[in-house]
Amino acid sequence: MKIGDLNINNPILLAPMAGVTDYPFRILCKEMGAAIVYSEFVSADGIIRENSKTLDLIRFEDEERPIGVQIFGGDANIMRDAARYVADAFKPDIIDINYGCPVPKVTKKGAGSAALQDLCLMDDITAAVVEAVPEIPVTVKMRAGWNNDSIVVPEVGKRLEEIGVQAITLHPRTTKQRYTGKAEWKYIRQLKESCSIPIIGNGDVCTTNDMLQMFEDTGCDAVMIGRAAQGNPWFFRKAIAVLNGKPMPDPPSLLDIANTCKRHFELLLENRGEHTGSNMMRKHFSNYIKGFPGAAKFRQSLVTAPDLNAMNDALSEFILAAENTDHDLISS
Repeated sequence: MKIGDLNINNPILLAPMAGVTDYPFRILCKEMGAAIVYSEFVSADGIIRENSKTLDLIRFEDEERPIGVQIFGGDANIMRDAARYVADAFKPDIIDINYGCPVPKVTKKGAGSAALQDLCLMDDITAAVVEAVPEIPVTVKMRAGWNNDSIVVPEVGKRLEEIGVQAITLHPRTTKQRYTGKAEWKYIRQLKESCSIPIIGNGDVCTTNDMLQMFEDTGCDAVMIGRAAQGNPWFFRKAIAVLNGKPMPDPPSLLDIANTCKRHFELLLENRGEHTGSNMMRKHFSNYIKGFPGAAKFRQSLVTAPDLNAMNDALSEFILAAENTDHDLISS
């Protein structure tokens, strides 16, 4: 697959996820084979104001390439200026426009999936970004529509392709669905049949079997993995083997999981500082530590640890237990 002039070595991508896809998580997934990783979605307003917390979300290392930076906003001029700023200051491989976020605090400002209610605004924003960064492929991540009565696929696909978008990721839920109900993969197929640019499917891919089914049902060019990768960066390694007809890699042992927790934690502390890093790691511990005897006890002690020292002690206890246990856990 190619996105613009960018060669993609496999069709399994890591989805941008707010509060999740920071550098520590991205690098773990990249090492396991994710073909493209994305930043958390970043406010165009924050970018042009040069807000330090906003800019910190964009920073990446060359070892993460190819990487996309995802931006959101409801004003074409601000989105244009933000895209140009990102291109000049960070030089990502892709700039992705978020037309998919359904969270009210975003949509009330006309950003995210709110653009699905005003396709002329979507055209204006998209054209402004494409024109601002001619040297970088611009892609879009979107939902199927605002609600079931206003599905915009495949009309939007044709419009975005004509404007110059190089690939589209579709999460085929509506804004009103948020993250509930079923992702209607039929809309991915409709989008694929209406466009000649790469179409990336996203939504309800929990296992490698789901991934294979999405490829078969929709004809999409790539699959973007979100929640299935949380606590399970090994998903990418298994997915690539399945796609290529290679022998199945051994599932991670309990010690693999414990050591990955430790590395993830260390990266977060280095990247985000002790206070923020330890607080952010609590949700990751919840995702990693499950599905084996005694998991609840270890998870509880790590998630509720009152300070960094207590968290390190609890993690050491988990690693010690893992060294003395032989469990293969990840089966999908």
